[in-house]
Amino acid sequence: MRQCAICGKGSIMAGTRKLLRGHYNPTNWSRKYPNLQKAKLPSGKSGLACTKCLKKLYETSTKA
Repeated sequence: MRQCAICGKGSIMAGTRKLLRGHYNPTNWSRKYPNLQKAKLPSGKSGLACTKCLKKLYETSTKA
């Protein structure tokens, strides 16, 4: 399964609701994936990281 190497964020199952004639109609479930990007990790290896973790890594590297 694809997940972030830093925080472990992976996919989730989420249902949608459509408003039809004043009533919510539950529809089928679908899988939602995180925004994973290839990046160089702090350990020196490359791997998949979510964009939230990439932003945190960039902020800490520019402040130092």
